[in-house]
Amino acid sequence: MPVNHYFQGGNGIGNDAEKRLHEDLIIEGLKIYGHDCYYLPRTLVNHDLVLGEDTLSKFDQSYMLEMYVETTEGFAGEQELVSKFGLEIREDTTFVISKRRWQNQVDSLATLIKTGRPNEGDVIFVPLMNSFFEIQFVEDQEPFFQLGNLPVYKLKTTRFEYSSEKFDTGMPEINQAEDRLSIDTLQHQLVLEDGGGLLLESSDSILGNYNYAILENDDFNLATQTRDYADNDTYDSQDDDILDFTERNPFGEVDE
Repeated sequence: MPVNHYFQGGNGIGNDAEKRLHEDLIIEGLKIYGHDCYYLPRTLVNHDLVLGEDTLSKFDQSYMLEMYVETTEGFAGEQELVSKFGLEIREDTTFVISKRRWQNQVDSLATLIKTGRPNEGDVIFVPLMNSFFEIQFVEDQEPFFQLGNLPVYKLKTTRFEYSSEKFDTGMPEINQAEDRLSIDTLQHQLVLEDGGGLLLESSDSILGNYNYAILENDDFNLATQTRDYADNDTYDSQDDDILDFTERNPFGEVDE
């Protein structure tokens, strides 16, 4: 037998007014229990069509949106993991956002790689934690058709691993991440009055090899590469006790 049209109207449980009310209550709950976060769409600069990645991507937009942190008892994931590559921080969390609010606050204003939904690879900045999280997966069918409606997105995220992406969002608290973490030496080049870099004579414009004059100061030093935990000096001192395997002394024996 067909469904009872007095309750469902042939279109699933709940009419349009009930669905709207349900969505309004969810938005109100997010505004009460959520946090103000910033959605940062990723902008592709040099997309590699073979590998499907862009090592030069940047973030030049930011949109505030209320988000509810679903993992309230702490981060999920493997947490601190010591692997053969060193210490890895794998902290995962899930953010819940309203579809209607996301469409009004982000989708209608932002330039997205794929419109109509949050994109994997985009970043969320949480001022409360002063942390960035990268979207790994977007779940759009949970809860599953309550009142015949899908009112929220669940963003499965992991802690963002910065790799010299450029931040130019207009928000100082976001942009300072680039100044604090980037090891791009061109950010410390000498700049001329016209805004161009000071090229050295060793540059080759035909081959596209450009060498710039870099200014060393307290914030940037080639010896440490701007990182407090850099081990350059440690390795340089410890390798003094290692045997020499150069062409002049291939077997590492002490010269007489």
